[in-house]
Amino acid sequence: MKILSIETSCDETAVSLIEATGDFPDAEYKVLGNALFSQIDIHREYGGVFPAVAKREHAKTLVPMLEKALKDAGELKDGQQDIDREVIQSVLEREEGLFEQLITFTAKYGKPNIDLIAVTAGPGLEPTLWVGVNFAKALALAWNLPVVGVNHMEGHVVASVFDGQKLASLQFPSLALLISGGHTELIKMEGWQNYVKVGQTRDDAVGEAFDKVARLLGLPYPGGPEISRLAAIAREANLPEFHKLPRPMLDSDDLDFSFSGLKTAVRYAVQDKELSETDKQAVARDFEDTVAYVLLKKTEKAISELGAKSLILGGGVSANRHIRNTFAEYFAHEYPDLNVYLPDPKLSTDNSVMIALAGHARASAALAPAIETLSTIRANGNRSLSEEALS
Repeated sequence: MKILSIETSCDETAVSLIEATGDFPDAEYKVLGNALFSQIDIHREYGGVFPAVAKREHAKTLVPMLEKALKDAGELKDGQQDIDREVIQSVLEREEGLFEQLITFTAKYGKPNIDLIAVTAGPGLEPTLWVGVNFAKALALAWNLPVVGVNHMEGHVVASVFDGQKLASLQFPSLALLISGGHTELIKMEGWQNYVKVGQTRDDAVGEAFDKVARLLGLPYPGGPEISRLAAIAREANLPEFHKLPRPMLDSDDLDFSFSGLKTAVRYAVQDKELSETDKQAVARDFEDTVAYVLLKKTEKAISELGAKSLILGGGVSANRHIRNTFAEYFAHEYPDLNVYLPDPKLSTDNSVMIALAGHARASAALAPAIETLSTIRANGNRSLSEEALS
């Protein structure tokens, strides 16, 4: 089965084509084509992702990414396609310029050898999600292919156990810690497509907290990599602690997180101070150490309470080197029988390969390419992974 996948949940425009041989989760996979455009440079001047701009850039970039992915896969074939322009125009009427680009594309290239289209339907920024969802619907109608909407967070889970060819044989129950700019949550997995959220942030997601602290230190967007860069320098120089920071909700009776107060504590520690570069390095280190410790201890508590046999770390913040090293070293020493899975850093941030993998898991739920059935696939910015077992 060849799966074309589309990812537009935030500020990455990504299109991939993978080939799956066998059934999920025991299939072998081959990435045939993979194209990604990052909007980071565009949003840097805003200090964060500006949804209207992100939506516009997705509409501008999807067709070029599609062309690149198909070309890499050897599936870009000359030949005009006969499509219902009126129907496809109605699907793309809210995506500025996308209909015209797709018409030009279909006038130049024939239908590729694809069996299924998978698209991120949530969670994420709803305006940007709709661009990808509507593009997937338009392609489904143009090529007469089934399409499935998948959960972005399930994509992160699958990507974390993907070695580039196969998925790991997970031991259940498994625990997934998903950390990103919009999410911090603990998910109990009794099996694939059997998810229960057991803990989550009550306010800021961990990636959001990194960005906010970075702004307090006058660092550019995205803040996470900048915080990590300075923190690494502070550790190498063994700088003294700048300020004692709280470890929020560490002793609470639940598995929830809170990072808003931690960010506020940093603000009070640095306000009205002329920070030297060394000061910034120490603050960054203190903050990153605190975040890693809280994430680690909450995760350890969940493992103990739930009897988890394996641990998955996923999401964009899982690319953070200090957090990765902290988890890998601690659990290898304290829980040698626990299988810990960390994603390839290239697949930790938003990408379409993970959406293709999650799409394969949901292939049986694919909808026929008709306006009536495709209308049930809708973008949902607050889509929960806990609901996926019911879908």
